[in-house]
Amino acid sequence: MSRKTYSLSAIAIAATASLSFSSADGAVANAQDAGANAQAQTEVTEQAESLAEIVPQPTVFTSEEVVQPLAEEDETPATEASSLRELVGMVDTSGELTEQMRCLAGAIYFESRGEPLYGQLAVAETVINRSDDARWPASYCGVVLQRAQFSFVRNGRMPRVNTNSAAWTRAKAIARIAHNDMWESAAKDAVYFHADYVRPRWSRSKTRLTQIDTHIFYR
Repeated sequence: MSRKTYSLSAIAIAATASLSFSSADGAVANAQDAGANAQAQTEVTEQAESLAEIVPQPTVFTSEEVVQPLAEEDETPATEASSLRELVGMVDTSGELTEQMRCLAGAIYFESRGEPLYGQLAVAETVINRSDDARWPASYCGVVLQRAQFSFVRNGRMPRVNTNSAAWTRAKAIARIAHNDMWESAAKDAVYFHADYVRPRWSRSKTRLTQIDTHIFYR
């Protein structure tokens, strides 16, 4: 960030100008007392004209190092990968999840842990899209635990997660990838999905986006 600094010489000139005007006023008064009003007035006019032409020196800019704020703990920086599988393997899943990220990972785990990684990512995208839509709660946990929305939720709670399983590790990685928009999903705009072995009535009025394994996604 640049910061303006002003030259001290400009300030000094302004101070000199102020003193010069004061001196000029005194000179006029003395000249009037001495009977030399015309000559003194000419000197004052010349001094005023000279001071009126003072131009401030250009503003000087100095550079200062910009310190960026640290990213939130649950954010994962973008990482180059040639495939979603490779990216999943590169994402750090060792840290503790926030409550909201745990809800997102839980939805992935219980709803799609047997699906391909792209299917798991699509489920995560659907939860995130709902949280951004005014028709649904404005948080991951609000969306996932909303009544009659996800079949694995019982009495407003998720079942116990096997946190030592490879499926949970993948779910955490997918949650971070989706949350930080690190990989493009075919269900990017989806807010609905269902299994392909059922045909809910509401699906007739929605726009079908894609099918990934056993899940069909809509907006």
